[in-house]
Order: sequence, then C-alpha cells, then structure tokens
Amino acid sequence: MPKLAHDFRDRGLYVRLFGGDVYAVGGFVRDILRRKPSEEVDLLVARRPLDEIVRILEPKGKVDLVGKSFGVIKFTRAGRTVDIALPRTDRAPAKTVRGHKDIRAQSDPMLPVEEDLRRRDFRCNSLAWRLSDGALIDPFDGRRDIREKILRLTNSSAFPEDPLRILRAARFASVLGFEIDPEIYPVARTVDLSGLSVERVTEELYKILLCSPRPSRGLEELFRLGALRPLLPELYALTLVIQDSVFHPEKDDFGHHTVWAHTKITVDQAKRLAEKLGIDPAKRPALLWAALFHDAGKAETTHWEYKRGRMAVTSAGHDTAGERLALRAFDRLKIYSWNGADVRELALRLIRTHHRAAELWQNREVLTKKAFNRFAADTAGEFELAAVLDAADRAGRSDRPAAGLDREARWLLQAMRDQNVSKETIRPLVLGRDLLKLNVAPGPAMGKLLKELYGRQLDGEFDTRAGALNAARRLVRTEHPAKERS
Repeated sequence: MPKLAHDFRDRGLYVRLFGGDVYAVGGFVRDILRRKPSEEVDLLVARRPLDEIVRILEPKGKVDLVGKSFGVIKFTRAGRTVDIALPRTDRAPAKTVRGHKDIRAQSDPMLPVEEDLRRRDFRCNSLAWRLSDGALIDPFDGRRDIREKILRLTNSSAFPEDPLRILRAARFASVLGFEIDPEIYPVARTVDLSGLSVERVTEELYKILLCSPRPSRGLEELFRLGALRPLLPELYALTLVIQDSVFHPEKDDFGHHTVWAHTKITVDQAKRLAEKLGIDPAKRPALLWAALFHDAGKAETTHWEYKRGRMAVTSAGHDTAGERLALRAFDRLKIYSWNGADVRELALRLIRTHHRAAELWQNREVLTKKAFNRFAADTAGEFELAAVLDAADRAGRSDRPAAGLDREARWLLQAMRDQNVSKETIRPLVLGRDLLKLNVAPGPAMGKLLKELYGRQLDGEFDTRAGALNAARRLVRTEHPAKERS
C-alpha cells in the first residue's frame, strides 16, 4: 500500500486520540498528490460511535454536532475548525431527485472506509490517507486521474443522486485545470437542477469566479453540462446572440462571434487585471459579477443597422438593459454583500456605467471637470473599478492575456487625478441636517432639494462647505421662501 509523507497542524493529536482509525479524506488528499497542499483538512473517524468521538474531542476543543444522521462534527481548536465525520452512505429516496436537500445520508461507524469513498463524487476525491502510518487508500485509482488531470465519476449514479455535483464538476475543471470525462456530459444534461438550493448554487459560482485562474473554463463547462440554461438563463441567452465581427473579432472554437464568447474572455481579463493591479479582494467579486453580466442586455437590444456604408450589429442601450437583467439574476441568486463590500450595488453600478469610460476617452478633447465628477458620482467613487472593467471589456476581444491597463484606462485614471476627483471630493457637501436648520421638513421636497444641490456641486458651482451652504440658502429662498428661518 503506497504511503504519503505529509504533515499538518494537530496531526499528532488526532493520531493520539484515535490511533489507526482516523483518516484525512477527499480534496485535502487530492491536493497533496497534486503537490499543492491545502490548509483545509476533512477527517474521517472509523469504528468509533459518534458519542465516543464527541467525548474524546470535548476536552481538547469546541465541539459542534452538525447532525446525528450525517455524523459530522465541527471541531474547533486554537481558532481552526476541522470537519470530522463518520463513514456514511448517501441514498436518494426515489429514482428522480430534485435537489441536494433530498439526499438521505446515514452514518455507520462500522462501514469500511472504502465504502465511504464510493459515495463521493469523482475518483480524484475518493481518497483517504491514514494519519497513523501515512497509508493511502485509493480503491478507485484516483491517483491516475490526478496524473491525467481528468474528472471521472466514482459511480455512475453520482449525478442523478446529487445534482450539485454537476456544478462541482464545472468548478473542479476550472479550479484544478482538469478535463471532464466525455461520458459525464450526456448524463449531466438529463439531470433536473430545479431543486438545488440557491445558496449552494451561488457558492459554487463564487468559487468559479474567485478561485479559478481562468473562470471562463468553469463557465463554459456549465454551458456544456446543461446547467447554464436553467440556472443562469440571462447568460444562456448570450450564447445565441452574435456580435459585429469587425469590432468583436473574438470567437469560440467553432467560429461563432457570440456575446458569450466575448463575455467569458472579459471575465478572465478582469480577473487577471484585478490580480495584477492589487484590487481590494473584497471588491473583486463585484468586478467579476459585473464582467459576467456587463453585456447581458445585448440579448434584448441587439439588431441590425445600416451604418458607415454597411449592415452592422448594434446593441444600443444594452448597459441599462443589462443592469435590469443582472438585478433579476442577483435577486434569484441572493447576491448581496461579500466580506463587507456591497457586491450587488457595486456590480450593478459597474454594469450601468461600463461604457462611460470609453465615452470619456472618445470626447477627451472637450471634457470639463463636470464630466469627471459625474462619472465618479455614478460609480459611487469606484471609478478605478470602472476603468478596469472597461479595459477588460476591450481586452475581451482577444485571448491574449492583458498585461495591464491599456492606454484608454491609464488616461482616464490620470485625468481623474489631474482634475482632483476622488471618492472624497464627490461627497455631498450639503446633508439633510443642514436643510433641517433652514426649516425644510423631511420628505420628498427635501429629497428634491438635496438632489438639486448635489447636481450643482458636481457641475462645479461650488466646491467648499461654505459655498454649498450659501447655495442651499439661496435655493431654499427660491423654492420655499416662507419656510426660510429668519
């Protein structure tokens, strides 16, 4: 039996507690074999009843029992949480399963480890590593699949029993760079995904976007596996929309100039640029969701138009249409915040304004500070992200990896600096409490006044607090002369 030489924190503790009955399992073992070890370890304890495992662990750390039927414990020690499970079987209650929640799991401490591995999704994950002596348990030849970089099913009923595995296949192909066994595709396309929990779907999509070197790989696999149409219909529609080949020479492997082909490249380019430029990790999800949906509106707005002496494919208004479609998708997927950043609001702003940066460049000879202020305000001060998305959109016309911001994006950011426009300079100088002191009551009238004053600020009518308050007094006298405080 082959052995693995590896170590991780508290390995010795688990061996002392459970001897030869404790194993590391799944992706942790796979990644050791890939020579890319992970910090997240999942353990399996065999031949011990759940109550005994809990009793042994309790003096050593915090024990949270996830569920008796699953036989899964979350064990926290020195700020690190490890999942510890008993061997178990997964069974579907009927021939047709509508969702991950329909799976019936039953723990069995006496179940052989090999049988627990049989229930797992792919052979590369159906591995166990005995901590006491380093022995590798590989009953389904997962090591070969890791060497060959291919995803094969551990058992043929894996997809029908657990539809989430379709999304996991797309994610593993993207994150690990593995090919998918061709036999998986026809099986996957027959599986009903309507019962999958929204939270699990969104979690997998986040992992594809954030953890993949090339998210396009996972996105394309969702398409091939038949998951894109039911889960992301707004994006599936883009696979059937063509783009003008003069302005969008990029195409798929079969020569189709589709919006989908452009979208996938744009997401990859946005990911590369975010990493190269050191974009705040909390804001990267918003950038990537915006890249994914930036052209969603083209499914509704694309048409033929005769211009510049030829028939051309145009999509006027696709930015605002895309914002609406993205909002619908975000509502369905429950996309809100991420690590303190408002992903939803920021992504929608980026989608709505994703052509504005290019328009500024095209009109750069006649621009005033007003235009830069308005752009900064419309992006809520996140104009750097807007510039990155704009650059990624242009770079999305080629598979060549973007080396950095292009000429247009660099000009925009320099122009914003030259004009002294920043998130700080566009903060409203007049607030509701200022109007209260001028006897303006809260309500629609106050809101209208605040909007008018902010517009005048952005237009450069005033740029100091004192100037803003003077403008407020004049406006109140004009709009509400009887209410001005004497």
